[in-house]
Amino acid sequence: MNLLRDTFKNQKQRWILPLYAVVYLLFFNYLECRSLPSGRFYTIHCPLDNLIPFCEVFVLPYLSWFLFMLVAFLYFIVINEDVGEYNHFTLYMVAGMTVFLVLSYLWPNRLALRPNPLPRTNFFTMLLKQLYARDTATNVFPSIHVYNSLSVYFACSRCVKIRKHPKLLRFIRIWAALIICSTVFVKQHSVYDVCAGLAMSYTFYRLIYRSSDAVDSAKSSSGNSCVS
Repeated sequence: MNLLRDTFKNQKQRWILPLYAVVYLLFFNYLECRSLPSGRFYTIHCPLDNLIPFCEVFVLPYLSWFLFMLVAFLYFIVINEDVGEYNHFTLYMVAGMTVFLVLSYLWPNRLALRPNPLPRTNFFTMLLKQLYARDTATNVFPSIHVYNSLSVYFACSRCVKIRKHPKLLRFIRIWAALIICSTVFVKQHSVYDVCAGLAMSYTFYRLIYRSSDAVDSAKSSSGNSCVS
């Protein structure tokens, strides 16, 4: 056990995130394709959803989530050599995305927010048609777009190298905020999905990062006591 712990503590296990990504995509595809009676799905709807206008231009930040996540994964897997930061980021991603998969399996859910037909025809609605066709309106709670976007920002805000570049961190924060807002403007998620994604991200942030801070603080205090 000590050898295994030391291995993970001292050396980046770069295979974990790519392997988990494959497992996640396979399981998510199963959830999207499984055949269930319509009565098995719980329809999520918040009164605020009716007050949020449909705005097709937000399909751009919505789709940019894929690039956002790719860059974040590549940075923590390939570029950033800090083992502790990589381990925290990995645990952060795996924890929330696993909770999402389990919840979606046990509690099938869906939305009925998409405008049909789309009110306009332009470049952005053409992109939305493609998105709607490829991504069903099921398995939406909590929003993984929201969870991952906020989690990436939190992870970057704890990264020593990135914190040395305030403008970059501000750019990441704005990008994440646009993605989160886009989920409701293109009617891909309910306000409930967004709130659940935010709450889950903050909860795991507290559990993963703040608990680690407490352990480090305790070790530091113990070390100082021994020295004195």
